[in-house]
Amino acid sequence: MKWAEGIDKLGLGLYFLLCAFAIANIYSVDQKLGEKQLIFFCISLFVGLVIFVGRSKFFENMSGIIYIGGVLLLIGLFPFGKEILGQKNWYKFGSFTMQPVEFAKIGTALMLANYVSGPEFNLNNKRSLWTTLAIVGIPAVVVLAIPDVGSMLVFIAFFIALYREGLSGLLFGIGFLFAGVFLISLAVDPIWVAITIVLIVGGWIAMNYYKMSWNIISISGIVGSVVLLCGLAFGSPYILEKLPKHQRERIEVLYKGEKAFRDTSGYNLLYSKTAIGSGGLWGKGYREGSVTQGKFVPEQETDYIFCTVGEEWGFAGSVILILCYMIYIGRIYYLAEQQKSGFNRVFGYCFASILLMHFTINLAMVMGLFPTVGIPLPYFSYGGSSLLAFSMMTFIFFKLNYSDKNSLV
Repeated sequence: MKWAEGIDKLGLGLYFLLCAFAIANIYSVDQKLGEKQLIFFCISLFVGLVIFVGRSKFFENMSGIIYIGGVLLLIGLFPFGKEILGQKNWYKFGSFTMQPVEFAKIGTALMLANYVSGPEFNLNNKRSLWTTLAIVGIPAVVVLAIPDVGSMLVFIAFFIALYREGLSGLLFGIGFLFAGVFLISLAVDPIWVAITIVLIVGGWIAMNYYKMSWNIISISGIVGSVVLLCGLAFGSPYILEKLPKHQRERIEVLYKGEKAFRDTSGYNLLYSKTAIGSGGLWGKGYREGSVTQGKFVPEQETDYIFCTVGEEWGFAGSVILILCYMIYIGRIYYLAEQQKSGFNRVFGYCFASILLMHFTINLAMVMGLFPTVGIPLPYFSYGGSSLLAFSMMTFIFFKLNYSDKNSLV
């Protein structure tokens, strides 16, 4: 059919596959929640249909209003938000709850795409750079103040899109360096970390001494960087000590193991690993997992839903699910790169990068490679806000891609 030309069947097919498999696994954990998730999916499809039959330029033209609305919803949590599980990041209307941070990501992606695709944008220009950082930083700071550290980390995804548009990779290197020093200093004596930093910098200077243009600015920069890194090394244990008890324990689990905190922050991880490991190669069978059916993992239908896959579908099922996500995310990156419109390209990169961050952190979290931070697995974790927001981004992007493929320009 002619009207179907331009619809990316692989991408939409994987979307439906992930959602269907998710509903089946949530149903295995809790039958009533599985039925509710099916209703959320039907609502998401209706919203997606409205998006698909609408004008593609609507999102570009309304990006500023959508962005401001998302930020205002986040700010409104402080006086009107409902605290759930220690975080005041929900609105509650009777039995209905809504998590605005999921929709703020959509607004940020649209606003960033609108600004970056503009004719005056140039990352080498300080005004453009600071405006771009403000677009991402304003909602991220509000989310951090809620506090919702997990959702704040997802905002890093927007810098992947900016890297595609010319942002220096040096910023990523600096970020990883500071994060690495912080984590290593929690396991190794800070003195040895500081000595290592000095030796590495000293060795680098020795190898590049005659290639560099030495002046007060470059010398100050090197000395300042060493002082900052060494200061972070000595300050890391102090920073950890000042964190709230549950956040501190979630980090310490990485070093001491979940069994050391089996009655507190390590409980979920302990039984998550037990469930995944007990699945073996082929799994125990649908609705046959003893850990899943025994309700040993709290909130298993949300952030820890992957351990249900590991237990009931085994290593083979887990690998297939991971491959589906990788193909799906890679497909979106590929389609984003093919767009003729700069707005479409940047939004596509933002969307794919948000999925990548959620997917990577969630899987690392349930396997004990990353602290528990409360990040849902896209399309898979139970929750109407998460599913609707991801579905909206899905249909916005595929609508933009459809319009791009049928454009004569």
